[in-house]
Amino acid sequence: MERPRWLSVFLLHSLFAAIQLCEIPSGRTHEIKALNKELLKLTEDASKQPNPSVYLGLRLSDHHIRERESQYLQRLKDVFQPSSISIPTPASGQEQPNTGQLALYLLALRAACQDMETPLERQLVTQLKLHLHKEKASIVAHENNGRPLTNYYQYGLGVLALCVHNKKVDVHVISKLVAAEKRGRFERESQLFVDTEAMAGLAFVCLERATFYRPELVAELNQAVRRVKKMILQAQTPNGTFGNIYSSPLAVQFLIAAGVKNKEPECPNGMAALLGRLEEGGFRNPLVGSQLLPVLHGKSYVDIASMECHTKEGAVEEADSLVLGTSAPEPRVTSQDTKITVHLIVKRPPRSLPLYNEFVRVPAGSSLLDVLKAAEKRSFKPFSFETQETLSGPMLTSVMGVKVRQGERKYWKILQFPHTTVEQGIADYIPQDGESIVLKFTPW
Repeated sequence: MERPRWLSVFLLHSLFAAIQLCEIPSGRTHEIKALNKELLKLTEDASKQPNPSVYLGLRLSDHHIRERESQYLQRLKDVFQPSSISIPTPASGQEQPNTGQLALYLLALRAACQDMETPLERQLVTQLKLHLHKEKASIVAHENNGRPLTNYYQYGLGVLALCVHNKKVDVHVISKLVAAEKRGRFERESQLFVDTEAMAGLAFVCLERATFYRPELVAELNQAVRRVKKMILQAQTPNGTFGNIYSSPLAVQFLIAAGVKNKEPECPNGMAALLGRLEEGGFRNPLVGSQLLPVLHGKSYVDIASMECHTKEGAVEEADSLVLGTSAPEPRVTSQDTKITVHLIVKRPPRSLPLYNEFVRVPAGSSLLDVLKAAEKRSFKPFSFETQETLSGPMLTSVMGVKVRQGERKYWKILQFPHTTVEQGIADYIPQDGESIVLKFTPW
């Protein structure tokens, strides 16, 4: 008699739980709960669009405030599934969710133990499958240098979301992701995009545990997991991070999902780097912080597939284990009395002369976004910029009137003069006095 699939998954999950995987050293409960509370406090801010990644982090934590999480889930539903329409469309006239946003929302619904067999929920799954087929078609159309419509990070996230929901993914969609990883498409100029590699790896781990696929494809997936593991371990820097500190949470999620043991030196070194940055307050970005929280509990997005749902009338039943204080999150401190000077340069190759080359005075502690706003207010030298809100914060879309045209694969890259890439977003990066910042229109 064939063993039920749910039992196979449970036994496999139990086997992995019994092995000492990448884990946080004991005695760090205070730091973990502090991050948990910080993410929970973000759910109070009704002025910002709800972020499904934040909800995922909260659900994969061992500490909960049920009412707060339920309220945030409802806000997510109001954005992605307005009750008045049948196709998921963000509220307030926003654009349709892209592949990554829809995938994160589907992961959030699984983490919330939602019934996915209703007509509306089935439509969500169908829409994600359509997104992935369009992404695949874009790759096929330019086979030699094929790219998805969005990027391989979102492509891998979409595959992972369908897998976590126990939906069979088109083998051609899977094959394109496997081939892209094998051919090094997650690299540019010999630099690995660790977060993309890790997201694809999470998808491969989930897929190889499924029961839908031919042994030949499962063998390919197993080899892909091995390659991803090798690439990520090779990307570890001397200070313990994988790529950089902001790609490290997803990298460690993959190592946890892939069963990398704590005795391997890459694990404790990576965990030490993450904890050190956490103590310094280095994970204020909601997207990165929410990717880190599962790691601090020894979990990954793949674990959503095997989450036990203790429900009462459809609501997740768990004991509250956190108490929030009444104080608001501490704002970033700026000093109006102390001013700094930031040299702001805007370049659009192949044009040799910069579009903008001026010194901007701002209060100490200002973000790069504050610098751009200050430059915009100056009347004697015109400066303009536009941003688009993303799950990781505001992203530059236009500077000095130069924006990406339809079908153009370019973006505004942020550099410390002359060539050092700024790893944070414009709302998170804090320039220092005398620093030169270059905004460069760059192909990707």
